[in-house]
Amino acid sequence: FVVTLDFLEKLLTKTGRLVAVGTTSVRTLESLYYIGVKCIETGAPADVDQWDPYNREYPYSLTESLEALVVYMKKNGLKELQLGTRIIIVPGYTFKVVDVLVTNFHQPQSTLLLLISAFVKGDWHKIYDFALANDFRFLSYGDSSVLFRE
Repeated sequence: FVVTLDFLEKLLTKTGRLVAVGTTSVRTLESLYYIGVKCIETGAPADVDQWDPYNREYPYSLTESLEALVVYMKKNGLKELQLGTRIIIVPGYTFKVVDVLVTNFHQPQSTLLLLISAFVKGDWHKIYDFALANDFRFLSYGDSSVLFRE
């Protein structure tokens, strides 16, 4: 993915809830925290590995992490960064960035449903039961839901 300096600066000044549209956006936005951590600890941003969020505790705030990326980009005259992420978000994940998620209904036993479960702290059954009982359409061209993190 590509992230711009302008976007990071706006993210630093956000007020209110951050809304992500789609699970890919969630993965990208949440990865920014860990990329910033790598910048703090090694002096340069780096791709996010699948299990980075679970390997240890991270003492940095979201602001510290994003500021590290902004400082790095300004110091190096960069207007954008191209990075990669393999982050997997499963129950037990601590969200750092996203507060609200707009997404469709995903297949059972998928990693996307694991992300939803993590986001709603395991309460996905109630949401999906309601969708099934009311003939919501599932998958990519189906209905969507708006999920709020506590």
